[in-house]
Amino acid sequence: MEPAAADCQLGSAAGFFYACCYLMTPTEQSWLRLHLTPGLGRVGIGRLLEAFGHVDAVLAAGPTAWRERARIGPAAAAGLPAPDDPDFLRTRDRLVKLGVRILSRWHDDRYPALLGTIFDPPALLYLRGRLPEGEALAVVGARRASPQGLLLAGEISRSLAERGLVIVSGLARGIDSAAHAGALDGGGDTVAVLGCGIDHIYPPENARLFQRLHEQGGILSEYPPGTQPLKGHFPGRNRIISGLCRGVLVVEAAQRSGSLITAEFALDQGREVFAVPGAVHTEGSQGVNRLLKDGAHLVTGAEDILAVLRPHLPLAPKPHRAPCSIEPLPEPERTVYDKLGPEPLHIDQLARKCALTPMDLSAILLHLELAGAVQQLPGMYFVRKQNL
Repeated sequence: MEPAAADCQLGSAAGFFYACCYLMTPTEQSWLRLHLTPGLGRVGIGRLLEAFGHVDAVLAAGPTAWRERARIGPAAAAGLPAPDDPDFLRTRDRLVKLGVRILSRWHDDRYPALLGTIFDPPALLYLRGRLPEGEALAVVGARRASPQGLLLAGEISRSLAERGLVIVSGLARGIDSAAHAGALDGGGDTVAVLGCGIDHIYPPENARLFQRLHEQGGILSEYPPGTQPLKGHFPGRNRIISGLCRGVLVVEAAQRSGSLITAEFALDQGREVFAVPGAVHTEGSQGVNRLLKDGAHLVTGAEDILAVLRPHLPLAPKPHRAPCSIEPLPEPERTVYDKLGPEPLHIDQLARKCALTPMDLSAILLHLELAGAVQQLPGMYFVRKQNL
């Protein structure tokens, strides 16, 4: 897409693509028409590009040439939406309204180079927000993660983001959400890869995180707009997560989980695999412990990852932050704060400890978050951030 005004371009020092004020180019409209063709898929798109060389030549070729030169089935060959097709126009206008760009694997230098090297790269990517440049690490794990796992995933992601790594994950509940939030809280870059259309927020409770990613990071999908988050889409999503990155960190995973599928993709793609060890008898640790048995790098902190990904560079110290100046807390904020500690506590447990109603406690926790005294983790867990 092209910026509508020259002053919409971000400075090169930001290391990002254009961020706003886009109009969909004719080439992107051609790609969208092709991608909306029923029954075509990325394999069919690949055959067409191999046969005709450019998307506009593909669209001009016609159904007979599609069948004869690219072995496209009759139904798909006859299904290309016309330029004035109402469904195509509605989808195009919605993407423009959402600020979505379309990145193709062919003749598009915006397409992530590392992703293009995997066995089965996406034909197209839909992008909302920004696509950061730089070395990336995937952080994935259990949806029903423990409070300790959520806290560790957030801390590691924040520390790595502060040191310039891009954190990539899948915007799922649990570890994925903690990884994205940690990177954003550290002022770093993070990218979410969806298993549904770019116009869907899934899971719904991540609406606030989705908005932060749209404003401060990036959101990617290979699926056409309107695609629902079906179970079969997520393995494909996982290959993109690992394909974008130099390595994959798994924090909590059962013996059979999507996180292990991501790790398997990473191994097939020649990426590094990292894992946080867990308790032997805990179901959520079976997968990560198996990865460690199979040779994954053991991780207890960000330095273990940096030692592998950046072995020849000295580990940069964490950026110094001046201590926050916070006014003494009044009651009942002080009572709530005192009941919290370094270990995550669920809001229901905290309500019982403080003898407060959920409504009153939620208002107090929001005030403490805004004051920088409390951190909320996915799943409505809270931890104390500093001593007051």
